[in-house]
Amino acid sequence: MEDVLFESESKQSRAEIADYLRRVADSLEAGDDITLRAGDQSVTLAPPPTAEFEVKAEREHAGDGTPGELSVEFEVEWDEDSEGGSGGGDLTIE
Repeated sequence: MEDVLFESESKQSRAEIADYLRRVADSLEAGDDITLRAGDQSVTLAPPPTAEFEVKAEREHAGDGTPGELSVEFEVEWDEDSEGGSGGGDLTIE
């Protein structure tokens, strides 16, 4: 079973996406918590020094002969110690 603690989806430029990923990378490298905010939704996560990292590229087929959708996913996963979150707007990563 999965509980979604935070979710944000919006069209962004490549530069904006790179900035979000860079902020996460900087926080991971510094050993800092990662806080995600969008509107009234917020969650702060404290990744441990070592975590599982998954990268996945997918093609979703449209099924009617038209081109599908491509995606790349980056996932950092670890056993839960303590986390908190709450509940849309512009995404920020601190």
